[in-house]
Amino acid sequence: KTHDVASHTRRADILIVAAGRPRMITADMVKRGAIVIDVGMNRIPDASKKSGAQLVGDVDFDRVREVASLITPVPGGVGKMTIAMLMRNTVRAALRAGRK
Repeated sequence: KTHDVASHTRRADILIVAAGRPRMITADMVKRGAIVIDVGMNRIPDASKKSGAQLVGDVDFDRVREVASLITPVPGGVGKMTIAMLMRNTVRAALRAGRK
């Protein structure tokens, strides 16, 4: 485990977060003007939702957006890029397998 995560995150110009902990990264942990890419996806209880749950990232989006220059939302952020890269890699693997 990394001790004092905030001392590291506060120095980052680009912060990519994939911790698996809902809203772990708070505004005081982010350098003003940083670019924040939230890869995490967590389901947390939310009685106001029909499903009883809400999807949130590893970053406290509402607070961090006030200090970051750019931030990806969850949901609706990097998911489409992840799918595109998985498809690309699948096609590449199929092409390589066909050459053998």
